[in-house]
Amino acid sequence: MAKMQITFPGNKKVNALLNGFEIKTDQPKQAGGDSTAPSPFELFLASLGTCAGIFALSFFESRKLNMEGFKLELDFKWNPQRHLLDKVEILLTLPGDFPEKYIPALKSAVDLCLVKRTIAEPPEFETIIRK
Repeated sequence: MAKMQITFPGNKKVNALLNGFEIKTDQPKQAGGDSTAPSPFELFLASLGTCAGIFALSFFESRKLNMEGFKLELDFKWNPQRHLLDKVEILLTLPGDFPEKYIPALKSAVDLCLVKRTIAEPPEFETIIRK
């Protein structure tokens, strides 16, 4: 895995340079930002949904299943006292012709999402100060 470089282009914008991509973030106006990009937390949430989505897409494609009408949504349960997420629900709406026999396998495939698995078994974090 490559290292990530963080840049500070102005005001509340904080960007990440990773694998040749610049990932832009900003804070909402009510937090002093310019609302020009998602906040870092919104990108975190989006990474959960898009990760689950790529596993679902691969499942459908590998079995040549119809995706018309398929919907994947995430519902976030927030704990205001802890100021953290309490629960993330991944909601799958299946096409009418989706074979019943594949439902457990689709759920298992979506649960393989690397972002979800990393949160479930979090890595060690260490902040190192250099001068």
